[in-house]
Amino acid sequence: MDCVFCKIVKREIPKEFRYEDDLIVAFDDIRPQADIHVLFATRKHIDAFESLKDDRILSSVRIGIQKIASENKLVGRGYKIFVFGGGAQTIEHLHFHLIGPVGLQV
Repeated sequence: MDCVFCKIVKREIPKEFRYEDDLIVAFDDIRPQADIHVLFATRKHIDAFESLKDDRILSSVRIGIQKIASENKLVGRGYKIFVFGGGAQTIEHLHFHLIGPVGLQV
């Protein structure tokens, strides 16, 4: 498999993780759209949101986003969370974006 996110998860591509647990890893986007732009990718290759079967992953994403948003003082300043699905994603590996603060163009 030639998935860039799988390579990051396996540490074949060096990337500093801002958050990680047994199900997900979080790291800065290579082309940030704002001061804070963190991606939360599944450790297991899941091609899209509609393929997600394990509800524990959503819980991990929630915990990770809350932690990063709090650490970066985005609470009260605003942030966006989004995920592409249905073939709209650039990289076909399930991942969520945390972008903030919302006052910046995204």
